Amino acid sequence: MQVTTIAPIIRQRYAKDDSAPTVHFLPGEKASGALSAADENALFAALPSGQPGRIAIEGVGAFALRRNHRPGRLSGRIVIVTGSAQGFGEGIAAELLKQGCHLVYADLNEELARLNADNANRAYGTDTAIAVGCDVADEASVAAMVDETVSAFGGLDLFVSNAGILISGGLEDMDLRRFELVTKINYTAFFLCTKHAARVMKLQRRFNAEATADIVQVNSKSGLEGSNKNFAYAGGKFGGIGLTQSFAKELVEYGIKVNAVCPGNFFEGPLWMDPEKGLFVQYLKAGKVPGAQTAEDVKRFYEAKVPMNRGCFPADVARAILYCVEQAYETGQAIPVTGGQNMLK
Repeated sequence: MQVTTIAPIIRQRYAKDDSAPTVHFLPGEKASGALSAADENALFAALPSGQPGRIAIEGVGAFALRRNHRPGRLSGRIVIVTGSAQGFGEGIAAELLKQGCHLVYADLNEELARLNADNANRAYGTDTAIAVGCDVADEASVAAMVDETVSAFGGLDLFVSNAGILISGGLEDMDLRRFELVTKINYTAFFLCTKHAARVMKLQRRFNAEATADIVQVNSKSGLEGSNKNFAYAGGKFGGIGLTQSFAKELVEYGIKVNAVCPGNFFEGPLWMDPEKGLFVQYLKAGKVPGAQTAEDVKRFYEAKVPMNRGCFPADVARAILYCVEQAYETGQAIPVTGGQNMLK
């Protein structure tokens, strides 16, 4: 058996009152007094009653068990947020950390993700967060991200699929290479992330009938309504909602809820504000806003579209994610977080 199978089994063995310990693999540590187990069921049966501080498994190594959870709505939960090195993802991760979770900053920019994790550990205590470099469009990288999470914390309770890119352009401007890149990151990657997150979540459910887990895609208002000269992005996001609904039906029997949140525009983030590649500049060059002469003109145009007269903030999205987790009777939904700009029909 592998570490990534053993750790979730140990964690669920000692789960009680909707709370489970974290289980940390200790590589290279001597495994004295090790348990011998031929298979998964035998391992579960061999685990002692009453939570020990450490368990050693013959031929594998030692695991440390801890229940020093911080209070909050996600107390003790293990959470991955992809694309969390900066922008919306970083803001969402910061909000979720306030609710007592253990968090994995997963991003292609591992250096910046590691800086975020270091800051989180200084603010909330050691073993609160880790950073994992991940290319969500590469299956081996996604599998490794999930495995690193399980080795560090012992399982996975909430997966937030946030990583995405946006390349705008009309039919005459968009080439196949860029179209396929947007689709690969915004659509195909959600499939890969769900596939590998679900394998851990299913294992947890197998050894604890009360275990539940959540997968939430950070979609977009462009997944609810088409977007002029932005079809590559909108198409992938529409597809993401189709995946959300389909995954929800497939995974519900394992206690896994799958939902999407559909934010409006985070005008203050680098996606929009970057002076060279930001959407305000892209949309100005694409002529998407008639009469606009500057990026500031484009910004005012988009702010005026929102009934609440402001863009979406990470805290708004985090509240919707918490709703998805806490609402036990909701799955397969696409929840607008748009300040009234998009309303369910």
